[in-house]
This record gives sequence, structure tokens and C-alpha cells, in this order.
Amino acid sequence: MKGGVYSLLKAKFLIDDDALKNWKFIVFLILLAMVMIGNSHRYEQKNYRITELTNEVKELRSEFVDRRSELMELKMESTISRQMEPYGIVPSSVPPQKIKVKEEESSILKKIWQ
Repeated sequence: MKGGVYSLLKAKFLIDDDALKNWKFIVFLILLAMVMIGNSHRYEQKNYRITELTNEVKELRSEFVDRRSELMELKMESTISRQMEPYGIVPSSVPPQKIKVKEEESSILKKIWQ
């Protein structure tokens, strides 16, 4: 067992006659480790990007709600009347009336086009 551990520590398996297959396996393991490291790095980048986009969506949603509430306040009749008072424009005290238009008999040209 001492010879086995000693030869392993001296890395004799890399310089023996059949060392080529050992080197191939070691190169394969190194390439596999590099692929795994690259894959985990890409995964973490995507996670950071997803987190950034989620935070941005939350901020934009809150900004949208704020703007919508401001718009609703600006569209209110009381706000509009308050802003128009300096110009002398006030809301009408008489309610509007609906105008009904009666169609007369259509002319010959209208009948032709229909």
C-alpha cells in the first residue's frame, strides 16, 4: 500500500507507458469541469437578470398606479372647475338637453346610393 500511495504522490501514473489514456481522461475531466463552471456562471447571470427585471417591473407598476391616480384626480369635475375659475369659466347650472333630429324623406340621390 505504501508503494501505491507513494507512486500516486509522485504521479507515476502520468509518466508510465500507458499514461496516454490517463492524460486523455484527465483532459476530459478538465473540459467537463470547465463546462460545468461556465454553465453555473450563465445560470447565475440569468438569475441576476431575472431579479433585476422583476424589480424593474415592480417599480414600473407602482409608477403606473401613481400616474393613474393622479390622472383620475385631474379628470374630476371639481379639479377642472377649480383650475378654470381664474379664467372665469364655471360649470353650467342648467343641465344639458338632448337634441333629436328627425330625418326627412331622403332625396332621389340618397336612394340611388343606398
